[in-house]
Amino acid sequence: MQKNSIAISLLLLFAAAAVGQQPRTFLLNARTLMEIKAAPAADPARQHIVQLATEAGDRVLHDGPFSVMSKAVTPPSGDKHDYMSQAPYFWPDPSKPNGLPYIRHDGRRNPEIRKITDHDSLGQLGETSRALALAYFFTGKSVYSDRAALLLRTWFLDPATRMNPNLEFGQGIPGINTGRGIGIIETRSFMQVVDAIGLIQGSSAWTAADQQGMQEWFGKFVHWMRTSSKGQDESAAKNNHGTWYDLQLSDYALFLGDRDLAIATIRLAETKRIARQIEPDGRQPLELARTKAFSYSEGNLNGLMQLAELGAEVGVDLWNYRASNGGSIRAALNYLVPFALGQMPWPDQQIEGFHGDALAHDLEMAALAYRDPAYATAAQQLAGGREDFATALYRFTLAHKDLAADG
Repeated sequence: MQKNSIAISLLLLFAAAAVGQQPRTFLLNARTLMEIKAAPAADPARQHIVQLATEAGDRVLHDGPFSVMSKAVTPPSGDKHDYMSQAPYFWPDPSKPNGLPYIRHDGRRNPEIRKITDHDSLGQLGETSRALALAYFFTGKSVYSDRAALLLRTWFLDPATRMNPNLEFGQGIPGINTGRGIGIIETRSFMQVVDAIGLIQGSSAWTAADQQGMQEWFGKFVHWMRTSSKGQDESAAKNNHGTWYDLQLSDYALFLGDRDLAIATIRLAETKRIARQIEPDGRQPLELARTKAFSYSEGNLNGLMQLAELGAEVGVDLWNYRASNGGSIRAALNYLVPFALGQMPWPDQQIEGFHGDALAHDLEMAALAYRDPAYATAAQQLAGGREDFATALYRFTLAHKDLAADG
């Protein structure tokens, strides 16, 4: 009965894709994508976005395919299908002949981590598959969907090259352990993969069997996230790692059709994340304690904002949630804005240089969520003349909304 239900759901999804209904994307706003696609072909804003998507797809058309099997080392399990990476901020101990156990230097990235290629390959997979899928969505050209489908099958489905659905060996520390729950933050690239799948669904390149295979893979991965000791450790993390765990879990739950899990996870983030992480004045103490305090504050805020975006789709309003102590997403953003704009010197550590423009995308999301023109102005100031695909989508949406109308 369950298999029949899954099969029927898959047929409905493919039927919807075939008749041009909005794609099953989650971090990419499906309605905005459809509005752009439906705009007149002569619309300059539409032309610009299609051009950006096409150029991005062309740049990566021959990249990959990527696979966990490409790494030169074998995980402790003896199975190269297991993902593996090394903790980035741990270095050999100069007082030990063999350097073991490694010691922590927060914020200083050890270049030897690149010897294990899974982390970089996963990042490329997410960016490349989504870029190709977007190019297909806007142009309908099969050269993009064919390539995106190949990348996805290679990483997840092909028995010879696929990744096992776990992260038991993520961010291991030489001389201490073979993996940590912290490594789960590296799979946030899978959220780009999920959107890529939604964009090529209904194309000739992506079959019902492919879709079912991906749902089975993510179903197993979500089970591992929720039940393994490493997954539970990351869920319990109080800082940005907990935020990004919740964001991933919610995203994958929506992909799997488990709306209840997504809603429960997002709603719990009110008290589990926002109330615990953000002070009344907007400071994020656990991120400010890091050696790259601005970067980590912005990174955690960005995760919370994306979680709020998912929440808006399922009826949970994180954007306007205010904890009993006064902490909120908006307070965290307002705290960072004057530093990002250079109006005040950053008072905490930031060992790799201060980059206030990292806040631009957060301000773009906030401008739309809060209907606040001041955020739009600040975002434009930080972005300057720079424009990527996310900014182009924001500007298209902004052009169709009157922020001042809602205050």
